[in-house]
Amino acid sequence: MTALLSLPGFVNAHSHAFQRAMRGRTEGGDFWEWRDAMVVEAAALTPERVRALYADVYREMLAAGFTAVGEFHYVGYEEALAAAAAAAEAGIELRLLYAAYGRGGLPRFRQRSAGEYLRAVERLRAAGIAVGLAPHSVRACPPGWLREIGAYAEREALVLHVHACEQPREVEECLAEHGRRPIELLADCGCLGAQTTVVHATHASDGELDLIAQAGARICACPTTEANLGDGFLPVARVRGHGVGLCIGSDSNVRIDPLEELRELEGIARRQELRRDVVPVDELLAIGSAEGAASLAIERWADVSVDLGHRSLAGVPPDEVRAALVFGCAADVLVRA
Repeated sequence: MTALLSLPGFVNAHSHAFQRAMRGRTEGGDFWEWRDAMVVEAAALTPERVRALYADVYREMLAAGFTAVGEFHYVGYEEALAAAAAAAEAGIELRLLYAAYGRGGLPRFRQRSAGEYLRAVERLRAAGIAVGLAPHSVRACPPGWLREIGAYAEREALVLHVHACEQPREVEECLAEHGRRPIELLADCGCLGAQTTVVHATHASDGELDLIAQAGARICACPTTEANLGDGFLPVARVRGHGVGLCIGSDSNVRIDPLEELRELEGIARRQELRRDVVPVDELLAIGSAEGAASLAIERWADVSVDLGHRSLAGVPPDEVRAALVFGCAADVLVRA
């Protein structure tokens, strides 16, 4: 009989499931060219396509040890219903992070007003779907929208996830338009609180990290996607030094492997700090599980088991299994509990 070690399931706090279809493409020379290709992919989605594709992606997540997911969804209301149905079909715990999009992108991304967006959120909640708020970014949501959404999040005690400081150009454009950096603008507009998760924050300043820490908010790092898109490196040790909590996401789903996300997170920190063991192993495992669940306000999610007889763990002493799991294994060492 194979020996197993039970662990809390991993939590994928940031996914765009439809982008799984782009895996393996070269997709252009930088983030903005990749985004052009992504928009083409998004334009072709239908509710039926979402239902089938997302169910497959969620099964891949479950096979990799993710037992809960925050789906950051910005491709339409009917497609949001299909995403929820896909999660139910696959058997993964879902928080549908329904995106607000006031400008830019495709027409299918956008709502006519923050009020229209919040009415759609109410309809999803009335349908029994676990929803979080997701102003897409300061590029997509003007300040008036951010204020209205932030106030609703606080009033209704809902989580709020938002992309910010992913790209230098994004920061420069925000400074040019608003005279504030993205996370400063979020704070000004009431979108930075204990219920907030800032996605990426790769190019956040020390002042912005202080704002996140003071609010009790988190950062969701997505290392495999950030590497694939050439986003840069999250300053991991500096983030921890500011007292900011972390969770992980598979984002574009170029890879779906929580152990790889955690290994890359620590690997970035080691390269930046020129030393080893920057983030303790137990903290890394919590970043991959409990911290992600907290960012999504998920209280119950399934466990996973580690196959202690897996070849990746051959010769590993029992007291080193957790470290070996993070630093020497892929997701195939995990099995459903």
